[in-house]
Amino acid sequence: MERLLILALPFFGPIIVGYIAGKTLKRPADGMAWLNFFVIYVALPPIFYQLISKTPPQQLTNFTFAFSTLFSSYTAFALAFGISFVLLKGKIREAVVAGGIGGYGNVGYMGPGLALALFGNEAAAPMAIIFCGDCVLFFAIIPFLLALHEDRANLLETLKTIARRVLLNPFILATFLGMAAAFTGLKLPMAIDRTLTFLTGAAAPSALFALGVTVALRPLGRIPAEMPAALAIKLLLHPLIVYFLVSLTGPYDRVWVYTAIMMAALPPALSVFVLATQYNTYVDRSSTAVLVGTAVSIPTLLVWLFLLENKLIPVSVFGS
Repeated sequence: MERLLILALPFFGPIIVGYIAGKTLKRPADGMAWLNFFVIYVALPPIFYQLISKTPPQQLTNFTFAFSTLFSSYTAFALAFGISFVLLKGKIREAVVAGGIGGYGNVGYMGPGLALALFGNEAAAPMAIIFCGDCVLFFAIIPFLLALHEDRANLLETLKTIARRVLLNPFILATFLGMAAAFTGLKLPMAIDRTLTFLTGAAAPSALFALGVTVALRPLGRIPAEMPAALAIKLLLHPLIVYFLVSLTGPYDRVWVYTAIMMAALPPALSVFVLATQYNTYVDRSSTAVLVGTAVSIPTLLVWLFLLENKLIPVSVFGS
């Protein structure tokens, strides 16, 4: 348990510190803009590039693993969407965002650091595959579903915007550049490589602190009926779904299976709230979901980490 706290506290600690700072220090929310820019466009992309560029190319083309993890995220999203659609009495746009709470975890801010701390550099390839698949779900499928219920005259322009956001997402760009480097054997000059390494050291603490502050600046609203179901799907059911699917399509290396489970067990991403704000739907509830989901994930994620750290979960649910 002590090792788990050593692993988890560096990730939840900055969130807690950021949350306390956001609640106690009266600073304008606009001050977060440059920190968020630094995190998203400067600090986090080098992590993906460096890890993937040093990964054997054959590991990056494991399409059955990619399908399994992608389908698990879509399944979690569909379940959360369906339950929310019923509880929200047919409000599709709100149910879509609630589905995002159940299907899209904090794979960008928390995923890389936790995966590498727990499993080492061997987790780089499965982490990158999972991240790209989840980004397609979040930055393409969910906005597309939301756009379907806007003015149809603007649908084509919306689709262009979605495609542009996916292709120009800094994390996805860094991933593709890293894959290109892995397949071509490209090596960056030492000065550039060391600069990227220096930037990666600031990525996780800055991102998690920003997450804590952003959540703190939002009011904690009431917990609607659909939220417990969406959070239960995200924190408990999603890891079980991906475990079953990778067992079905495997076998895979233990690190790959465990990375998939850990990534699926992460709390809802702050990006869900950002997307809700962009489409002006489910804004307050998504903010509450991120806050509550992050808090609830402390014990649930610790349990998952304990099971994974001590290898108490078989590599396959079928025992082979």
